[in-house]
Amino acid sequence: MKILIDNGHGRETAGKRSPDGRLLEWSYNREIARRVVAALQSEHFYASLLVPEDEDISLAERCKRVNRVCSEFGRRNVCLVSIHVNAAGRGDKWYNATGWCCYTSKGHTEGDKLANCLCAAALQILPGHRMRFDYSDGDPDQEANFAILHKTACAACLTESGFMDCQESLEFLLSDEGKAAIVQLHVEGIKAYVDSLNQD
Repeated sequence: MKILIDNGHGRETAGKRSPDGRLLEWSYNREIARRVVAALQSEHFYASLLVPEDEDISLAERCKRVNRVCSEFGRRNVCLVSIHVNAAGRGDKWYNATGWCCYTSKGHTEGDKLANCLCAAALQILPGHRMRFDYSDGDPDQEANFAILHKTACAACLTESGFMDCQESLEFLLSDEGKAAIVQLHVEGIKAYVDSLNQD
């Protein structure tokens, strides 16, 4: 299984930061993504960054990169997780929104299985934290037409690891404990997904 970890946005992306400027989403996403890849590699999983650059690689190019890997390995032998941080506003003031969530493309797809594993890991590793789940279609993920999800051929999810414009959420995201938890839930969720495929 080839595991692709995407870190959303780039250093020139407008906005995408906490109101106090302590969290820049492009930088935070890359730190978490690199740590997820390193942790997976240390356990001999075939994981890599989709976007090693600091620049904001376009969604079209990101999707092309994913689909090239799918062509090489077969789409059922590839999975993608795109790591983000949520916001209620535009980075200009504080809000009270909190919570972790996971998105898949609309309808029932292989991404739902990956999302289920990530959501289960989040419940276990983030006890006491709000989960922004949507069970309207029988599973916990939210659905959206994000290009990185519906224009890629493999199982794909996008996670939002909390709200950078909520002071309580921000403190957790920036803490050593918070970063370790966010990394761990991604690693454990991906491992559970790969294990589930090996059992099929």
